[in-house]
Amino acid sequence: MTNGRPPIVDQAAWQKARDELLLREKAHTREGDAIAAARRRLPMVEFDGTVEVVGPDGPVPFIDLFQGRDELVVYKHMWHDGAPHQGQCEGCTNAAWHLRDAVYLRARGVAFAIVTTGPWDEVAPFVEFMGYTQPWYSVRDVTGPAGGDMGYITCYLRDGDRVFLTYSTTGRGNEAFSGTFALLDMTPYGRGESWQDTPDDWPEGNHQCWYWRTDADGNAVWGDTSRPVPQWSRPGATPVTTLGRKGHH
Repeated sequence: MTNGRPPIVDQAAWQKARDELLLREKAHTREGDAIAAARRRLPMVEFDGTVEVVGPDGPVPFIDLFQGRDELVVYKHMWHDGAPHQGQCEGCTNAAWHLRDAVYLRARGVAFAIVTTGPWDEVAPFVEFMGYTQPWYSVRDVTGPAGGDMGYITCYLRDGDRVFLTYSTTGRGNEAFSGTFALLDMTPYGRGESWQDTPDDWPEGNHQCWYWRTDADGNAVWGDTSRPVPQWSRPGATPVTTLGRKGHH
């Protein structure tokens, strides 16, 4: 390794190394398939599908999120009460932005929705500002599988009027939303984060998810002057001086 770059070899040597890695990639894929099979065999939890959530048409029963389908995927978006748009969660923005159109889920017969604990009168203008077309709902004060902790991908099954929780994941489990991560992991420098396993003489990594927020000049900044990256393309997005969250000036 020299100058923070991979070694230079001829095509045959590259192909040999690539074929060796491919064996590991195929094993990884097969293990992923086995985990998915085990996931399908998880038990499920029944809960009250008539519990009310709030959307653009007012309170509706949670079962309406299925849109008449039998399966439902929900992303549970964190919320900072009273914060302006730039102060909302950058990680949840990453997830929601990567699935702005659920057409392929619907084609498979799976409904998709985003829920959050924010009050609807705050959530509605945020959804409009971001240009989201997915259905959003407020689950403020809703407990149990329909609400609960935010920052999760959660899956549900409907059997007539009965509703069941089947699966939930968070943390790096949420990377299933983001094709960007998968593509970055294919590049020489990956995500550019400090936790990555990279050669000693390669570029020093940044803190986790350092590129999720930028300032008005496009610099990756995790602080009061930044917005979640997708916001800069939205009409009315201006430079900021505060995230508007508790603990920030």
